[in-house]
Amino acid sequence: MSALAPLTALEAHQLLLSFYGHPTWRNPLPALDELVSTILSQNTNDINRDRAFASLRVRFPTWEQVACAETAEVIAAIRIAGLANQKGPRIQQVLRDIQAERGSLSLDFLADLPLEEARAWLMKHNGVGPKTAAIVLLFSLNKPAFPVDTHIYRVSGRLGLRPPEMSVEEAHRHLEAALPPETYYAAHLNFIRLGREICHPAKPQCARCLLQERCEGRQTYAQRCDR
Repeated sequence: MSALAPLTALEAHQLLLSFYGHPTWRNPLPALDELVSTILSQNTNDINRDRAFASLRVRFPTWEQVACAETAEVIAAIRIAGLANQKGPRIQQVLRDIQAERGSLSLDFLADLPLEEARAWLMKHNGVGPKTAAIVLLFSLNKPAFPVDTHIYRVSGRLGLRPPEMSVEEAHRHLEAALPPETYYAAHLNFIRLGREICHPAKPQCARCLLQERCEGRQTYAQRCDR
């Protein structure tokens, strides 16, 4: 292992930025659209998420129609996303709860709330955890929240950017504190790219990784790394 000091989250972000460049995600969605899209994304890939979202919007052009629809029809529209029997009722219930509390189906009001108040409001709804809330806050409302998905959780653990025993829920606040807010967008997307392309769950390709000399997990996974 290198004798260099342990890698910090900011250093990792800067190195990935020099390697991958500044990433650009798809055009931002309205906050309510992003909430539904993120619920659909759970336990599936981006392609199936987007197909399910498009199918849902074709079948039901308004969120009011989704909220009032027969649940079986919503499930059928989003089946490609997987776990449709859970996601369909969950989406409908969130929409109904928002409608009941706010009188309309919009989350634009969250832009005027302080970060923690907006986060707490989102997370009080069943099925909206810290990752889903952070994605809505960061990408739709431009608030300083850092979403941690399975790739970021794995990569941050191997790189020593968080304590190994830390839960994925705790990792959101930990990495938010470890990075400047202006880096969240690029860091989130580039850490995910590193996890998808190089730092795989079962067979990380350490020899391809620009962070390998600073990676605490490299020795642990060395016998499975491509050399």
